[in-house]
Formats: sequence, C-alpha cells, structure tokens
Amino acid sequence: MSDLHPLAGIYAAAVTPLKADSTLDLEAVPVFLRLLAARGCHGGLLFGTTGEGPSFSPKEREALLRSARVYRQQLPGFRLLAGTGTPSLSETVELTKLAFDIGYDGVVVLPPYYFRKATDEGLFRWFSELIKKAVPKDKYLLGYHIPGVTGVGFSLDLLARLKDAFPTQFAGVKDSSHDEAFAVELGKRFGRDLLVLTGTDSFLRHALQNGAQGAITAPANLISDRLRETWDLFQQGKDPAGAQAQITKRRHILEKYAPFPIVLKALLPRLFDLPRWSVKPPLEEMDETKAEQAWREFSEAV
Repeated sequence: MSDLHPLAGIYAAAVTPLKADSTLDLEAVPVFLRLLAARGCHGGLLFGTTGEGPSFSPKEREALLRSARVYRQQLPGFRLLAGTGTPSLSETVELTKLAFDIGYDGVVVLPPYYFRKATDEGLFRWFSELIKKAVPKDKYLLGYHIPGVTGVGFSLDLLARLKDAFPTQFAGVKDSSHDEAFAVELGKRFGRDLLVLTGTDSFLRHALQNGAQGAITAPANLISDRLRETWDLFQQGKDPAGAQAQITKRRHILEKYAPFPIVLKALLPRLFDLPRWSVKPPLEEMDETKAEQAWREFSEAV
C-alpha cells in the first residue's frame, strides 16, 4: 500500500544477548540480527521491555547500539529502532541524540514513569522538549504506550496534540496496552495519519484492520515468520486468519511463562543455533524443567 509509513512493518522487540556475568555479549549481536532479518523482520527494536532496557546503564546501551549499527550495514533495508526512554528527560535526550547520531531509523520512548500522576500537559512539555532537542526534522519518534507496566500512558488527545505539533518527528505509537478497544479508538481517531505498531501479536490482524501498520513484539524473536506472513497477506488484500490463529496460540503459551525475556532466552537455543543467554537481575533464569515444559507446549502448538 502506497500510504504506508517508512517504518511500517514487523519488528522483533529483540532480547539482549548477555553473558553469565550479566555483561553484554556483543559478538552475538550480528548473528542474532541476521537471524531476525532472515525470518522476515523488517527491523528490530533494541532495549525495549523484552530487551530489558531499563536494566542497562547509558554506557551499556551505547556499546550495544553502536555494535548493532555497525553490523546492520551487512543487512540492507533492515531497520533499527532504539528504546531510549528513561524517567530522566536529560538522559533520554542524550540517548535519543546518540541513536540518531549513529544512524538509527527511529526511537521508541517510554513516558517518564516515575511520577505516575503526570498530566497530559506535563507529558506534552516533556516530549516536546525531547523532540526539539534530540529528534532531527526527518527522523521518527514513537511513543511507547504500555500503561500496565509504566503506570503512565498516552491519551488520544495527547497523541493528537503531539502529532499536530510535530507531524513528521512524532511518528506515532507502539501500542502495548493489550486493549482491543483502544486499537479501535486509535483507528477511528487517526486512521493511517498516526503510525500504530501493535505490541500484542494476538491482536495483529485486529490492529491492522483498524489502521495499524505493523507490530513490535516479544514473540517475534521466535515467530516473526508467521507475523510477517500475516502482515504480507493483509497488504495483499487477503485474510490472514489462519496465520493469525497460529500466532495467537503461541503467544498465549508464551504468556503463561512470562516475563518474556526469561522464556524467550530459554527457548531461543532450542529453536535456533544460539547460546543460552542470561537475563539481568532482578530477573531470574528459568529452570530446565520449566523450560522443557514451555518448549514442549510451544513446539506442539502448530
């Protein structure tokens, strides 16, 4: 479809490769990015929730963001998004500027989640300052709407105000509210004028039918081929109900073993030729008995 946004498509909310001592496994980055690209991802989001973003220091984030950017040159057309939101406006500005300075295609930014009673006016000022200081005129920022985790979300009015003020730079929203009704309201209010990427695999078909243009999800680390199939069929004017049913079944299995970084890092080496990466405290590794049970359920869900 000709009216698709440049960032439309399927993205993995990528896990972050970690060694047993909780340090970054930078050598694993190119292998993993190539895998995601080969399995249909239009791109990857680094340091989202699934990537354990808030658990890493700015220095750690910079090391991985720079590393991934170098390897992306081997993957023409593969887009990179960076999760740069923190409760600190100053730190978010610095991380966002870094991402664009080293060539990232866009950033995904959590609202400042420490002060949970922030008003729309306060949030508008926060994002306005961030965009003016850190987002180039021809680059893109997505607000990260995940109120169940952050306690702070984006109202429709706030989204409209930001889009009106920054029509190019404020591209849209990653909607991880897991709220089907909210997806409908986004479509009614904005149509395709606001880029919406759903964070809920089981709602992908529903979101696309309501104006969304893709997805950024945790299970895409494992099932991006099915997500891409669903996206492609929809763009072709075909009904992706069959592929969506398989996605939904597997998403629901993974949800039983959440949080996602734990179960994904347990299953990735069972599905692909990858090491068993660690998770960063306070998350804890999944024990082998539970991991085997999760794998059995996941692999049988076809």
